[in-house]
Amino acid sequence: MSANPVQKTMVKLLFGVVGMFVFAVFVMPPLYDVFCEVTGIGGKTGGRYEVVEAGVDESRTVKVQFIATNNGEMSWDFAPITHELEVHPGEATEVKFFAKNRTSRDMVAQAVPSVSPFSAAGFFHKTECFCFNQQPLEAGKEAELPLVFIVDRDLPKAVNTITLSYTLFDITDRMETAAVAQLN
Repeated sequence: MSANPVQKTMVKLLFGVVGMFVFAVFVMPPLYDVFCEVTGIGGKTGGRYEVVEAGVDESRTVKVQFIATNNGEMSWDFAPITHELEVHPGEATEVKFFAKNRTSRDMVAQAVPSVSPFSAAGFFHKTECFCFNQQPLEAGKEAELPLVFIVDRDLPKAVNTITLSYTLFDITDRMETAAVAQLN
């Protein structure tokens, strides 16, 4: 008994959908990372920066703006304490962000940074950042989250303003799942 044309079409469509899913989940992320690395776009910031003494360029100032947003499922108050400031390239600067867990349960958060313009991402260095670690916060508690950064002296002269944006995600369930998995 042979399959009718409708069944053949459905099987082809099913394989097509599965193929697209595999491509989107397993192939696209590494390709995107390579593309961003090669082109310098994407606004990803690096990890912890080891300070290299190169001096402070006091002849130049750069405005740095800070933005904080919550992922749709995150119910904390989250905001920069300082919204913008002027810095000299090469100068270490500390700012703080405010977080408050407004819920009745202990939670764990993870902040994900992004820098714009994209061309500035490689010149914005964090030496200390709350985004390097998960941030546990008990129900009803609040915290000041520190960030220490340096704008590189080699920042292109055309860049006068850098915006650092953090999105805060609730990862409580993931942390609980990981803890249970370790017990087994």
